Amino acid sequence: MFPEDFIKRLKNQKYIDAKALVKALEEPSPVSIRINKSKWSKIPLKAEPVLWCSNGYYLDNRPSYTLDPLFHSGCYYPQEASGMFLEQVISQTSALPGSLRVLDLCAAPGGKSTHLSDIIGPDNLLVANEPIRSRAAVLAETITKWGLGNTLVTQNDPAAFGRLPGFFDIIVADAPCSGEGMFRAETAVREWSVGNTVHCSERQKRILMDIWPALKENGLLIYSTCTFNPGENEENIKWLISKKEAECVKLDVSGFKGIAEIDFEGIFGYGFYPDKVNGEGFFISVIRKTGRQEQTRIKSQRKPEARPDKNDLNVVSLWTQFSKESVFKRGDEVFALPCSRDVYHHIYSNLKIIKAGTKVFAIKNKDYLASHDLALSIALKTDCFPSNEISLSDSLAFMRRDNLILNDAAKGWNILTYKGVNLGFVNNIGTRVNNYFPVEWRIRMNLPEPGKENIITWEL
Repeated sequence: MFPEDFIKRLKNQKYIDAKALVKALEEPSPVSIRINKSKWSKIPLKAEPVLWCSNGYYLDNRPSYTLDPLFHSGCYYPQEASGMFLEQVISQTSALPGSLRVLDLCAAPGGKSTHLSDIIGPDNLLVANEPIRSRAAVLAETITKWGLGNTLVTQNDPAAFGRLPGFFDIIVADAPCSGEGMFRAETAVREWSVGNTVHCSERQKRILMDIWPALKENGLLIYSTCTFNPGENEENIKWLISKKEAECVKLDVSGFKGIAEIDFEGIFGYGFYPDKVNGEGFFISVIRKTGRQEQTRIKSQRKPEARPDKNDLNVVSLWTQFSKESVFKRGDEVFALPCSRDVYHHIYSNLKIIKAGTKVFAIKNKDYLASHDLALSIALKTDCFPSNEISLSDSLAFMRRDNLILNDAAKGWNILTYKGVNLGFVNNIGTRVNNYFPVEWRIRMNLPEPGKENIITWEL
């Protein structure tokens, strides 16, 4: 089932029981999700906790996320359990809360970014980046659904971040790799080759060198992969430290059975092997920058076109809990930024931003059109729009952008809810109900018979 060269290397690799690992890779992948406690307080029925993540849970079966309105409203995210260890890394190495700037370099589809958004909290800035355009759009969608409002989404090659010297306190680089940790999926096995592992290692080195200038002095680089290959893991960290002034940071994993502590010539790494932990294969290491790093001074920006008028600010105050200082206007659209305008302009002048915090509304013919971002934001005031609780079948119809009949809806803007959680806006114009669920997010799959949707069952 697995490549002969892969098996041969495992047999000679420290920290690995090759026979047990191969057997584990032939078994089904565990299913896990992480709950957005800002929106949802229940836990799945018959779920087991992920020990290293406060909001992570294993499910006893794989549900249909597409057919679950709670997934589309950002109440949870399906994320691989091993990667949730990021929470322990941040909590052991960083002072929270604080005034932090964090970069998730290779962020799509958004599991790590939503997790980082939770971990760092509303007073810190997350820049979630994805170089590939199509994947960046998926990332922006995931961040919108999560709704915490502390994130900018960018689409840039890692080399672009060299234009922001000394800007970030933490950089998370979950580097593209040979994917050995995902060998439970046939696609990962088919794409593997010795040559590809070498190619990945070289690309990872380039990425590390590209982003190094963007890290502050004493800042932290959190490097991870989903492979077992030392050439992409500890050997790359050893190479980086030989090139730059840096030190490896040791973590305490004594409370978590099965995590392998890798010590490679003074380099500390942590291996998650599926025969020892309930998760996919994963490697993570933390490096602190000890050398001096100049920082770019952020200049004050005076751009009148970016300043909302009094009416804009009044609507933002009426609808949301965002501070007036965070409000930013671009054309006829008004946003709530996750940082100061000066910091935003500094990033904007150097990077391609595709999601600037939370879009609150657009102005059309002097009307204020509430955005889907706003519907899913935790900053939306609960009583500023009439609310309509709808069934599962009506929720799926809404997300398919089917015609809706809402007999009790007030005229004008209404927000639809499912199990008390916001799904999105409709506008009742009297003769019909206009559906404002995003066209590009529309559910296209055929719906099963009612009662056979296979979605998560939650504890009461």
